[in-house]
Amino acid sequence: MTVYFIGAGPGAADLITVRGARVLAASPVCLYAGSLVPRELLAECPPDARLVDTALLDIDQIAAELVRAHQDGHDVARLHSGDPSVFSAVNEQMRRLDEAGVPYEVVPGVPAFAAAAAALKRELTVPTVGQTVILTRIAQQATAMPEGEDLATLGRSGALIVLHLAARYVDRVVDELLPHYGADCPAAVVAMASRPDEIVLRATLGSIAEQVKEAGVVRTAVIMVGRTLGAEQFRDSHLYSPARDRHTC
Repeated sequence: MTVYFIGAGPGAADLITVRGARVLAASPVCLYAGSLVPRELLAECPPDARLVDTALLDIDQIAAELVRAHQDGHDVARLHSGDPSVFSAVNEQMRRLDEAGVPYEVVPGVPAFAAAAAALKRELTVPTVGQTVILTRIAQQATAMPEGEDLATLGRSGALIVLHLAARYVDRVVDELLPHYGADCPAAVVAMASRPDEIVLRATLGSIAEQVKEAGVVRTAVIMVGRTLGAEQFRDSHLYSPARDRHTC
């Protein structure tokens, strides 16, 4: 049997992919993070499915549930918020499944930063303004950041920075990015992206911290800082340019 790591999307239940919903509906066992995955998604599971909330389980307990289901001959839907490719902690689960000889597949989902960009109605890459997006976080109570990946270093690029798990430390984010982006640089925070209680804050780097505190945002949010967020005057993309020769490969 197979374990399926499924990206459940950023929050709205209908943002799961068709493939993800199909696998979920066919899996007799579902492990999900109750604090992050919308409960409405569980309605897609078979009526008699075994549902396991992993919010209070450690990595070894989660792995044991996955292995047990495999040994019982059941496919497993392992629901992760957002997309499994970033900040999802799937690597350590895969490592344990490899050791146990349990097969698995990954079903991608809509990441939180994409849902945040949609809420802002912004393309994060803009011709001649910015073509690079950095997805990162800051070290606090969680695992330390590798050398060279601190905000002060990443900020030197001037690229659009998207920070996960950092809203509680917005003052620190501002302090470390100000020397590189300037107080007038566009900034935004989107909390609970795609959900009914979504919060969208637009400001500058110099004023975003005050808005975040006034709104009471401390978790389930992404912080974005970069010039593309406010770009209005820019050259059209070459992709649809009238000057492009569409008869060449």
